[in-house]
Amino acid sequence: MIRHLTAADYKTMPWANGKGVTVEMLRVDANCALKWRLSRASVVENGAFSIFPGIERNLTVITGPGFDLVGDKIRLAAVPLVPIAFAGDVPLWADGVSAPSDDFNVMTARNLAAPQVCVIAEARCFDRDGTLAVFALGPTRANDLTLERYELAVTDGPVDVDGRAIVVRLLG
Repeated sequence: MIRHLTAADYKTMPWANGKGVTVEMLRVDANCALKWRLSRASVVENGAFSIFPGIERNLTVITGPGFDLVGDKIRLAAVPLVPIAFAGDVPLWADGVSAPSDDFNVMTARNLAAPQVCVIAEARCFDRDGTLAVFALGPTRANDLTLERYELAVTDGPVDVDGRAIVVRLLG
């Protein structure tokens, strides 16, 4: 069975550092703590990223030119449609922001296996290992379900995806 989530299901909240807003699309907790979360946010200016102790992060720029994530001996290029992973408890700064960039975020508890995040633009089949989340970047099909831009499909079963999307495999 596939769960279909739309903007009506999402929750908007301020960033932990108060410098922006996050659209939380799906959050799963275990033992009163974050297990994993899928969200969307906009980076509109240079500035510090929020700190999340014990959390691993994965970010994919979905619109805009991107930016760099800079920290002590760290420089990661956040470029369009290329997922990047980083520790949530390492102080990082968005640098080189020349225009707003929207990004898709995956946060997972550090004790879980790292999520597999891939951007697709053509039909692909994904097996049933773990939980699969399909975030539509445009009109997309997930099995028999039609997703519009920024809608989400979540399943614990296999899924055939056709369209531009970010597919996340969450294990554990």
